[in-house]
Amino acid sequence: METLSAKSTEKATAEGLTINLQDLQSVEKGCDIILQKNEPIDTLILNAGIQNVGIKNPQFTKQGLEETFCVNHLAHQLIVMRLLPLLLKSKKPRLVITSSEVHNPVSGGGRVGQPATLGTLDGLRQHKLVAMINGQTVFDADKAYKDSKLCNILMARHLADQLKTKGNEIPVIAWSPGLIIPKGSGGFFRTSRQQNPLGLALFTFIARDLLRLTETLEKAGALLADLTDRDNYEKNRFQYISNQLIRPGRHSFKETETSQEAQNKQLGEELWTLGENLINQRVLESN
Repeated sequence: METLSAKSTEKATAEGLTINLQDLQSVEKGCDIILQKNEPIDTLILNAGIQNVGIKNPQFTKQGLEETFCVNHLAHQLIVMRLLPLLLKSKKPRLVITSSEVHNPVSGGGRVGQPATLGTLDGLRQHKLVAMINGQTVFDADKAYKDSKLCNILMARHLADQLKTKGNEIPVIAWSPGLIIPKGSGGFFRTSRQQNPLGLALFTFIARDLLRLTETLEKAGALLADLTDRDNYEKNRFQYISNQLIRPGRHSFKETETSQEAQNKQLGEELWTLGENLINQRVLESN
């Protein structure tokens, strides 16, 4: 689930709308409600994310899409497709998309397990249910998450290029908050905790409590808020800003390079086109 807030700096009120990112029809209906209001959106934040590490078999959504790809990327693409006109009506619009350092195979988290790579997007070109974007038949929940974060960056770069071509350049920011392991049974790692409670408890103790490799939830929220401040990060282009670990207990939040694959403009264009085709096909089938 995600809450969309349409905010205007010229008004004192804000309204919330809850949609289900596992259901493209729910996303479509939510966007329709916002479009009917026809109010400018100053900042559009695409921040929802799930990971199903520990699950051996893929989970499919109502529209027959692998859950991680649908929630982390395709539903966000649908939101952008529908709400971009309202964003461009703002005097100082910006788009912020939450990605992750694990999109990069040479990063610390990216080196663990199978690396993020979309191949030739074979999994999106077939009409049957395919769990992995690159078309591989064996499902890997960790790789599915990494791949979805790579998709986020490719989409952000593609959107920035398309807006520039049309003379509508705006800040398009993809960012990584760093590794966050919140306390409690909920949160981002809830599925991993359910599937492997002892394993995650050990990982949490080593990464968060012993080696201090993680970022706090509060600091990550503050970094996101900083990204939405229209007086910061004003470059009208694509930017990737990462909260990188420089030593235990200390991070550096700055613009950095993405992976090589995330710089492939042709791949980004194909991903957008195939995603758009999937969205239009699955939403129409649901109606």
